[in-house]
Amino acid sequence: MKTMLLCMDDVRSSLSMAAVIEAVEEGYLAFEEGKVQQPDIVSMEMPEHHGETDIKSCYNALNESVSVKIASGFYDNGKTNDLPTMIGTILLFDGRTGASVCIMDGSLITAIRTGAAGAISSKLLARKDSKTVAVFGGGGQARMQVYGLCQVMDIETIKVYSQYPHELAAYKADVEKETGRQVILCDSVEMTMEDADIAISTTPSKEFLVNSSLVKPGMHIVAVGADMAGKNEWDPQIFRGAKVVGDSIAQCVSRGEMRNAIVAKVIAEDDIYGEIGEILAGKKAGRESAEEITIFDTTGMGIQDNVTAMRVYEIAKEKGLGQWFEFL
Repeated sequence: MKTMLLCMDDVRSSLSMAAVIEAVEEGYLAFEEGKVQQPDIVSMEMPEHHGETDIKSCYNALNESVSVKIASGFYDNGKTNDLPTMIGTILLFDGRTGASVCIMDGSLITAIRTGAAGAISSKLLARKDSKTVAVFGGGGQARMQVYGLCQVMDIETIKVYSQYPHELAAYKADVEKETGRQVILCDSVEMTMEDADIAISTTPSKEFLVNSSLVKPGMHIVAVGADMAGKNEWDPQIFRGAKVVGDSIAQCVSRGEMRNAIVAKVIAEDDIYGEIGEILAGKKAGRESAEEITIFDTTGMGIQDNVTAMRVYEIAKEKGLGQWFEFL
């Protein structure tokens, strides 16, 4: 049996944010319907190299495939070498035979499917009249979150703050070109949060950036960066009285922002409203008032990689992209 090999350019040619949003919604619904086996994430840290690696996997009964993704974040990349900060590889296997189907670059998939997840949460949980978004971080994910958001919401202004101000000029140029929206560079967290309707955090911070006093009624928060125990972007007090939604509650309470709030005894696990798949399936309501504060905690799921990678694989076959080789 032949296996397909797809490089980053092949993957890029087979992806669009709109298609990935659709695929991730399908994945969340499959997870909600019990069609997905998703083992715990395996994580490793390389502090001497300012890096970390996660292994996420799943079996999706709906498309009968197994996916395994090895994704790394090495935060000195781009500063000391020419490599991207986020590097990943996805392996796809036939769920009926175990045969290897495809090996593809996973860096872009990780970035886009995470941006799609944030967009889905805003579509369901943000106020429909939201116009201004606050973004923390100026890297690739800070871009992808906005690209996804602008697919589903009529955003007018993007306010961005980074602990690394040198990256913001390029961020402004890229995001304004891609979205046509105004980007305002901010000198402080307080300035960024002022008048924001939606706030998105995409940093690897281990000490929270945003104080609860800056979160106003009606805001929707997308917490992306805390995907491992020890990471923390938001004051745990923001969870008090908020409508809290996760991609996978089991993952979020062990490694997301939810974990920080539970450890701080601000909330208990019983206070968590539900999972995003439950809202997509119509089993639970999304936003129910203009005043409620909503929080989407996303730690990233194997099913997101699975459905996106399968979409890439099928499109690549149709386009005649990639190379083929035989293991056996």
